[in-house]
Amino acid sequence: MVKINFTDHSGTTRTVDVDVGATVMEAAIRNAIPGIEAECGGACACATCHVYVDEAWREKVGPPTPMEEDMLDFGYDVRPNSRLSCQIKVTDDLEGLTVTTPERQA
Repeated sequence: MVKINFTDHSGTTRTVDVDVGATVMEAAIRNAIPGIEAECGGACACATCHVYVDEAWREKVGPPTPMEEDMLDFGYDVRPNSRLSCQIKVTDDLEGLTVTTPERQA
């Protein structure tokens, strides 16, 4: 299990245990994290699981794929550190990852 920190736009943080191999979005849904809607269920077909990756983690998480970048165009308040949480696979290297949800989803 890997610990992932979810911070909402007001600064409240919730830490959850996540199975390696799951996605950050799956962890959010399983743990009822506010601000992650995941309307497409993780198919990279919407932007309702948009998160901001903490700057300290951007390199480890990696950049979005071209398909993910296209979907981020539909996100709310997209920033350079924006990612779709359905596209972030949890690995042991992501122990302690912190992501923040935007004020609202698109």
